[in-house]
Amino acid sequence: MAGGGGVTSGSGKNYPGKFTSKVFFTCIVAASGGLIFGYDLGISGGVTSMDSFLEKFFPKVYRKEISVKPSDDQYCKFDSQTLTLFTSSLYLAALLSSMTASRITRGLGRRMTMMLGGLFFAIGAVINGFAENVLMLIIGRVLLGFGIGFANQSIPIYLSEIAPFKYRGAMNIMFQLSITIGILIANLLNYFTAKIEGGWGWRLSLGGAVVPGLVFFFGCFFLTDSPNSLLERNKFEEAKVQLQKIRGIDNVEEEFNDLAKASEAAKLVQNPWREILTRKYRPQLIFAVLIPLFQQLTGMNVFVFYAPVLFKSMGFGNNASLMSALITSVVNFFATLVSIATVDKYGRRTLFLEGGLQMLLCQFVMTVSIASKFGTSGNPGELPLWFSMLVVIAMCVYIAGFAWSWGPLGWLVPSEIFPLEIRSAAQSITVAVNMIFTFCIAQVFTTMLCNLKFGLFIFFAVCVVGMSIFIYKFLPETKGVPIEEMTTVWKNHPRWSKYFVQKDLSCEMGKL
Repeated sequence: MAGGGGVTSGSGKNYPGKFTSKVFFTCIVAASGGLIFGYDLGISGGVTSMDSFLEKFFPKVYRKEISVKPSDDQYCKFDSQTLTLFTSSLYLAALLSSMTASRITRGLGRRMTMMLGGLFFAIGAVINGFAENVLMLIIGRVLLGFGIGFANQSIPIYLSEIAPFKYRGAMNIMFQLSITIGILIANLLNYFTAKIEGGWGWRLSLGGAVVPGLVFFFGCFFLTDSPNSLLERNKFEEAKVQLQKIRGIDNVEEEFNDLAKASEAAKLVQNPWREILTRKYRPQLIFAVLIPLFQQLTGMNVFVFYAPVLFKSMGFGNNASLMSALITSVVNFFATLVSIATVDKYGRRTLFLEGGLQMLLCQFVMTVSIASKFGTSGNPGELPLWFSMLVVIAMCVYIAGFAWSWGPLGWLVPSEIFPLEIRSAAQSITVAVNMIFTFCIAQVFTTMLCNLKFGLFIFFAVCVVGMSIFIYKFLPETKGVPIEEMTTVWKNHPRWSKYFVQKDLSCEMGKL
């Protein structure tokens, strides 16, 4: 029994098999879908800071930006709901598409859903690259959102089903690693396109999204569906052959039989959306909602906002935004590698709790530092080098804590805790909650910053404390548990076992 209500992860199952080159290749290709999400996250912020883009599509915002002087309130200079709505409209489209993706994932398979995600994203990129008015931009953003919604709904499930249970965490986090690579590539591209004479560099940045979209789309042609998905669609022989290939052995009877039993149970559920609301799935549903919500309440946006002014004070001049974006992207990337190396060794709970403590300490340092220099006026004056160095180091340590905990685990844990019959619907809920609160945070962030000022750090710090306590008390350890045996973890948990008592008594009565 782990501290705070955690339970040991063993389930009594130890399926034979190897970590094959086919599994590695399959996971690499599937995880590359994270490039489209990461590319958009990185590219949109850079493009909306390009004067030529703002002048063409958002002239009011452009005039406001060029009128702001260094001595003005730095808290409120980016408070523009019009531009924010353009950026965050993608998340509403992703929210809607994730719901549709659930039916496609279950009926046509994970692979088809991933392919549609890549295709929608590529089409949206082309429209944005050739945009001549705001309407074309919005249409392109909606299609990008459809692509991200389809991809984010299907990829984590696919990775969790394909990977051997001993390496499931590492393989699933490759999706998050691809997101960080996409962000890094986008930031580098923005740097070069911003320097193109004539002011059309933003077209290359937006249109360049077609590359990761097509890479992912065509990469899916080399994949086959997971054995779980094939069984769900009554393709028994193909499922067994696929399982033998990815495990690298012929004797897969025990694992295949367990998958088949789970598939038969799944077929009895006609309406997974109604089923997921029943009492027996209440524990997992709580985490499917709260984990993506908590992920958005870590305060990542606050640190990203302060990066440009801090780096500018260190002598980077006009390259401040670039340097801040590149440094945070690099830290994000390498910290995600740490998560891949440790998640299946130390477990999900350990990374969640360590990352939360690390972020909390850094938020404390940032609160005191920003309050002492920016105050309530938002005018920091001349920032000394030592001060900037201190805050930048704290920011990088914070980002590292997020990148090996709440960043990747926010996708991993929800994708592995649900049984097959409701897995697609549950992942749609996770994506939907993530997109809803990404949209909300994006819409209200600049307004909150303008009004709360450095108090916004305190707000997010309180959130981190709350979510860490919740993880400590209520999340069971899931490392090393076969995905179709995950129910045993919840049955053995002191906080959640009561939700399974009635079901177990019914089974016993049936045997009598």
